[in-house]
Amino acid sequence: MKGQRIFLNTIIFILSVFYVPAFSESLDKRVIEHTLKNGMKLLLLERHQSPTVATTIMFKVGSVDEKTGRTGTAHLLEHMLFKGTKMLGTRDYKKEKPLLNKMDEIAVQLDTEERKGEKADRKKIERLKTELKKIQEKHKNLVIKDEFAAIYSKHGGAGYNAGTSRDTTSYLISLPSNKVELWAAIESDRIKNPVLREFYSERDVVMEERRMSYDNDPEGSLMENFLASAYNAHPYGMPTIGWMSDIKFLPKSEVERFLKSYYAPNNCVIAVVGDIKPEKVIKMIEKYFGDIPPQETPERIWTEEPEQSGERRIEVEFDANPNIMIGYHKPTIPHQDDYVFDIIDFVLGSGRTSRLYKKMVEEKRIAVSVHTYSMPGSRYPNLFVFYGVPRAPHTVRELEEAFYEELERLKNEPVSQKELEKVINHLEASLIRQLGSNRGMADTLSYYHAITGDWRYIMTHIDMIKKITPEDIMNTAKKYFKKSNRTVAILVKKEEK
Repeated sequence: MKGQRIFLNTIIFILSVFYVPAFSESLDKRVIEHTLKNGMKLLLLERHQSPTVATTIMFKVGSVDEKTGRTGTAHLLEHMLFKGTKMLGTRDYKKEKPLLNKMDEIAVQLDTEERKGEKADRKKIERLKTELKKIQEKHKNLVIKDEFAAIYSKHGGAGYNAGTSRDTTSYLISLPSNKVELWAAIESDRIKNPVLREFYSERDVVMEERRMSYDNDPEGSLMENFLASAYNAHPYGMPTIGWMSDIKFLPKSEVERFLKSYYAPNNCVIAVVGDIKPEKVIKMIEKYFGDIPPQETPERIWTEEPEQSGERRIEVEFDANPNIMIGYHKPTIPHQDDYVFDIIDFVLGSGRTSRLYKKMVEEKRIAVSVHTYSMPGSRYPNLFVFYGVPRAPHTVRELEEAFYEELERLKNEPVSQKELEKVINHLEASLIRQLGSNRGMADTLSYYHAITGDWRYIMTHIDMIKKITPEDIMNTAKKYFKKSNRTVAILVKKEEK
């Protein structure tokens, strides 16, 4: 086994040294860019290893673009766009439309009354709930559940999914290459003619999702409280799923406004990777997406998180084993220091060979697991985070002190050339793995184009990393890893408290 690992590492190193530069040069020539007249950006890459295609439709919109009091809008909208269109998901849209209108009318009255709290008319609430439920039951007979998924599955589609983050919202599917036109017809219809059917029942579904993933989950609760403490002004501190009180009364009109504002072709990147002829796909996408009118995208967030003036500490009580999160504010892409943090992330927290794992898990045996990562997004300045779970009978306080010891070492002891070479080899090997599949390539191209405005960031990233010196790492560590710039969140057991 040891010999096999050495052989594998050697192969990865050879690929890293010889393959990546050639691969990058080749990628620059092979990725076809095309912009429709309505502003929609296409990124196409022809690969004929298998008769399949991976597609990613990414909108540059996420929870960071929501209004205060309307958190959860982007996430709920993503749910709703699985419900169908005027053509898909319905047995008869003409019969369905009056019922949808009636549901909206009753739901607005119901939300208005319930928001009155203790002053609400309970009898009126019960009457409205009964009326709404009757119409919902009648409406069910006209709905075809999950028709998008059924069509894709019937035609060989795989990995049909979507995701909402603080920065972006994406819709994914991989399918046989002879089904690209089917995909274009379905996805353009999703943008042109969406019907937000089952809105109020889906709102309840999201509330239950929130209970399971945050309110009743220790790690989710810790992370949510941690981010809310780290950000006082910037919307990165708000949860993507939304606050419960916002979800409960989220108006359909607000979700529709959000849809019209941000789901615009000039705010969208489409990546198609696989067994394609780019010229043919361009004509196809022009045919189906070209008549979608562009929109004037709302002004982007301009609020800047003020510099912290002191350490912030919180405790989150939960009936669970303790753990800890420590976060430091840092810049984002394409700031020079963000590249330095990529190296710091690998040196401190990337896998079993990292400093933190060796010191805290293997040598001192005070932790079950330790991790580092940047969060919660990349469009705006973010956080570099340390996360650890203590090994009984050790405490989170011991973990916290161990984290700080390693940070002091990073500030005062130059990272060796050997460690720097290992970082570069690791990042290059990761790039090869990430871009090796059609899915990985489509997601990466669309993501970096949406975030940075140019997908070529993935090609220049390694070159920038290679320019970083041990002195750069020490200076960056001293600049950001200071007490006044950190937020500490600790999960404590209720009985211990």
